[in-house]
Amino acid sequence: MSLRLILMRHAKSDWDDPTQPDHARPLNPRGRASATAMGDWLRARGDLPNLALVSDATRTRETFARLKLEAEAQFLPRLYHAGPAMMMDVLQGAGTAGCVLMLGHNPGIAEFAERLLTRPVTHPRFYDYPTCATLVANFPVADWADVSFGTGTAVDFAVPREVIDG
Repeated sequence: MSLRLILMRHAKSDWDDPTQPDHARPLNPRGRASATAMGDWLRARGDLPNLALVSDATRTRETFARLKLEAEAQFLPRLYHAGPAMMMDVLQGAGTAGCVLMLGHNPGIAEFAERLLTRPVTHPRFYDYPTCATLVANFPVADWADVSFGTGTAVDFAVPREVIDG
């Protein structure tokens, strides 16, 4: 048995109001279009999460809503700007959900993606993990409590521009 992780960075956020707290920033128009496109891409592939572990920031919540994926969602303050160790801790608490979406922020999400895999993805944008970048990876475990760094196999990696221009 194996479990599947969809690891996504939030879509492009709006910086028009310099007084707005970082946690409260919404998506900009490009970000809204990117999130919708990535949701379409995931549905077309059949990558439908049972559980979504989402940072509680406005931009991650809005990204998740625009994906239009019917998954149980947990909006977690612990994922707001989380590093790889915290992200792993959250993921290991996902039980036996067959497919989990984790939606967070850089720089932690890029490092988490890199550390999860047995081999890095050969994609020019993998290491900088741009907004709404999405990794799909499988893990040879039956329970997320047993997942560890360096055990995932990349199935796919995409960025919105490729999906939209596709």
